[in-house]
Amino acid sequence: MRFKETDQLPIISPSLSPTRWWSEETVAIVTGANKGIGFALVKRMAELGLKVILTARDIERGCKAVEALRAQGLHNITFFCLDVSDPCSIKTFVSWFSENFVALDILVNNAAVSFNEINENSVEHADTVIRTNFKGPKLLTEALLPMFRTSSAISRILNVSSRLGSLNKVGNPSIREVLRSEKLSEDDIEGVVGLFLEQVKTGTWKTRGWPELWTDYAVSKLALNAYTRVLAKRYEGRGLSVNSFCPGFTQTSMTRCKGDHTADEAAIVAARLALLPQEKIQSGKFFLWGSGSSTSISSNNNVVVSSKL
Repeated sequence: MRFKETDQLPIISPSLSPTRWWSEETVAIVTGANKGIGFALVKRMAELGLKVILTARDIERGCKAVEALRAQGLHNITFFCLDVSDPCSIKTFVSWFSENFVALDILVNNAAVSFNEINENSVEHADTVIRTNFKGPKLLTEALLPMFRTSSAISRILNVSSRLGSLNKVGNPSIREVLRSEKLSEDDIEGVVGLFLEQVKTGTWKTRGWPELWTDYAVSKLALNAYTRVLAKRYEGRGLSVNSFCPGFTQTSMTRCKGDHTADEAAIVAARLALLPQEKIQSGKFFLWGSGSSTSISSNNNVVVSSKL
């Protein structure tokens, strides 16, 4: 079933779904999960009966997060330290995972950073932002790809992204043309990111048509969205669904607790997307939530589906 940019996909609550496909043996990894949307998503998935691996770059904070969830009766959660910006940390995590789990069913690339206040737009930490928000998730995903379960249910990758990384935020027509191409490759994406970082170093980025808001963060999500599209195409028909999800303006530490809805509300929608019934699952899509006249889960269960990654 094909969706247009203006279509809306009704997301049925997994706990009420008559086509529940997962079990207590279904394994999900959520990165950057000691707080915010990641923490809320781990909680939601654990409540629904999945086996969830909570990762965080800080061991103490990660352990405290798991302890807090176990205190609520959720014992199907495991913690392992993972800094997605560090290739060595990724290698250690993947090695640990392969030794302790038979297969992977769901990967949620949630870990991300931004060093700007709401109304700021510094690119002082652009290298760190790109490494954490794009290059790290890509490296982790590639390392975990051989471990996804392919024998029964469709495995899923959900990249938590942002509408700030939409193609319509890019003013440079050459960059848009590269990223819009049906022949888009990972090398093309790396080339765009490399060009941005080079222009940051030379101080010319402001006049080169990059997204105007939270530029380094937006470029990192632009690249992540593009990678979603490329990976989805690579695994088309091979039992792996790859999508991006924008949770909207959410109350987290990144937004200094400002926003239109809570991390718990955003996590409910993310869980619904990650756990879509087999016959409803899409791939290579950009799911937007929180952009309509209503952002309340209780009054609006629709998520806009956009093909313009």
